[in-house]
Amino acid sequence: MTSAQKLKNLLENELLPDLEIAIDELFEEIDKAKHATKEQKADLEELREMRTECYAIIEEINRDEMDEEEAQELLEEFLEIKTIDEIE
Repeated sequence: MTSAQKLKNLLENELLPDLEIAIDELFEEIDKAKHATKEQKADLEELREMRTECYAIIEEINRDEMDEEEAQELLEEFLEIKTIDEIE
C-alpha cells in the first residue's frame, strides 16, 4: 500500500470521523448554553478548517496529484497529531 493510500485511509476512517464527532459535541455544548463563547467559535472554525483540509487532501489523492514524498510527510504529521491527541 502506498503512503498516499495509507494517508487516505487514515483521513477517511479515523481523522474525519473524529473531527465530525468533535464538531457535533461542540454544537451540543453551544446549544445547551444557548450561545457560543469566543473560544467555542474559534474552536469550531478550526475544526471546520481541518475537515476542509482533509477533504482537499483526499481529493488530491483521488486525482493522483500527490507524490509519495508529500503523502509520506503528511501521513507522519497526521499520525503524530493523532498520537498526541490519544495521549491527552
